Amino acid sequence: MADISGIFKAYDIRGAVGTELNEAVAEGIGKALADMLDPGTVAVGRDMRPDSGALADAVIAGLTSQGRDVIDIGQVTSDMIYFAVGSMGLAGGAMVTASHNPGKDNGIKLCREQAKPIGHESGLFAIRDAVIAGTFNPAAEKTGTVTVKNIDEGWVQHVLSFVDADKLKPMRIAVDAGNGMAGKIFPELEPYVPWEVDEMYFELDGTFPNHEANPLKFETLSDMISRIKENKLDGGAAFDGDGDRAFLVDETGTVLTGGVMSAMLADYFLQQHPGAKIIYDVRNSRTVPRVIQASGGEPVIERVGHANIKRRMLEEDAVFGGEASGHFFFRDNWYADSGLIGAVIGLYVAGLSGKKLSELRKQYTHFAAIPEINFVVEDKDGALDRLSEAYSEYEQTRLDGLTINIGEHTWFNVRASNTEPVMRLNAESDSQAVLDDLVVRVKELIEG
Repeated sequence: MADISGIFKAYDIRGAVGTELNEAVAEGIGKALADMLDPGTVAVGRDMRPDSGALADAVIAGLTSQGRDVIDIGQVTSDMIYFAVGSMGLAGGAMVTASHNPGKDNGIKLCREQAKPIGHESGLFAIRDAVIAGTFNPAAEKTGTVTVKNIDEGWVQHVLSFVDADKLKPMRIAVDAGNGMAGKIFPELEPYVPWEVDEMYFELDGTFPNHEANPLKFETLSDMISRIKENKLDGGAAFDGDGDRAFLVDETGTVLTGGVMSAMLADYFLQQHPGAKIIYDVRNSRTVPRVIQASGGEPVIERVGHANIKRRMLEEDAVFGGEASGHFFFRDNWYADSGLIGAVIGLYVAGLSGKKLSELRKQYTHFAAIPEINFVVEDKDGALDRLSEAYSEYEQTRLDGLTINIGEHTWFNVRASNTEPVMRLNAESDSQAVLDDLVVRVKELIEG
């Protein structure tokens, strides 16, 4: 087999269809997953990409050849595979998707029992090695069965369990599915909510003809923002390609960042669970721990990445976890992330508060911040050493990259990519002028 090691990333599998990820590779991944998991049935889902059906069938063939029974849940959002595995007590799951990657790519997200992630530190690279070497257990004497099951209604009811649906308030919103899987699932929610929804790009199309399905790139939200302003809507929600991330946009067309959403949702859960622990990632806004502490909770900082957040939430029994990227994690969702749950709670909170989304955005924005900046850097360690020395008088941590706290109100974090010669900078300050000067100096030090 050709060298396909590069498609196995830190937290999932992604590669170009045909040349890197094909049906033979997908079948091998199914076999290796079957060999790894505890006894039991496995769920398989897929997104709307043109080749996702064939790749999902290949994963199923690999699983059943090893004697695993499979529940095929069809076209779903990624958060629904976690729901299927958790709610049905399954041994694990596989979701065929490349999230927001271009249409030429595809991928697979894997989890084990109770929707626990399978990442580079929890078995993904062992699956890689087995697929490359072809070292699988002998085929089972009896091939596993395949059962087709629609879980849409069960998922919608689970999402609504995070709010008091009777207290949802009427709203006029735009929802941009980006031609991704939210376009199939959000309509299933609409009969249960008092919202007038302007559906944008709900047609399933894995070639993404309208814009990249990545709401973290705020430029992809321009069409929705125009619609909100033109029709004087109360706001909007935008989802990524596989529906496990969502961002809200207020009535002025301004995005509620991952930091704003993390703080708002943390506040919501602490009202229900006083004193609870909340997890946030190292690049998230420091508004988040400030709000958590003000609400009587315990903030816990963790490395970036869904496998890290989920693991830490499980260890700490945290009720909620938020990442700057728009991934929001919920204890009562098997510690897994969900774009739809996050969006529904956010709109619910807005309705209950009687405030506009812009008012909530300002309430949960305590610092000036920069969008994440990427730098191409070959000598990553050298760049970190230069930064550490230049700011040696300040508090520094190396939990994930290098974080330097300059007093109580200014900080920055520089992290190295696991797969590219890239370093990522995030920074905040209560002074825009201080932030601007900081970014200039840090940029100079990174670039040497």
